[in-house]
Amino acid sequence: MNIEDGKIVTTSADPIFACMDQWYAHMRGDLDGGLDTLLHPDVVFFSPVVFTPQEGRDITKVYLNAAGGTLGGDDKVETASFKGAATSGSGEFGYIKRILQGHHAMLEFETTVEGKYVNGVDIITCDDDGLITEFKVMMRPLQAVNAVHAQMGAMLERMAAARDGAKS
Repeated sequence: MNIEDGKIVTTSADPIFACMDQWYAHMRGDLDGGLDTLLHPDVVFFSPVVFTPQEGRDITKVYLNAAGGTLGGDDKVETASFKGAATSGSGEFGYIKRILQGHHAMLEFETTVEGKYVNGVDIITCDDDGLITEFKVMMRPLQAVNAVHAQMGAMLERMAAARDGAKS
């Protein structure tokens, strides 16, 4: 980010641009090393339904992976897009707006969960190296938050059972 003639000018050199390129690659399943290469070891995750911030790469990966399995939409589409697919009625997860500046991104998304329209934002902060240091998710309306909460709980239970089954 630069300041020219008293105005803030965003450039593609801002760290968030490279970070978002990596995030989109992860969303497509094309990021070598996955979230381990994208998340700072001390990343903090803020959930729309969990009161306390979740600290660290491992727990953040759990929440982001569970969200990926939950927010794919009623059609269970596996990748994100900028098509605004939820608005078109497909139920697919899609980023519909984005704001990128400096070390920060705000990505607005739409999807459907259990037939409920979900609208929210991912607010992402990265460091100078392009690693995500903070990931905050906010959602609306309340019916959608409740549906996502229930689905996330079920997804987290399935993931825990799969991990426990793999250990035995």
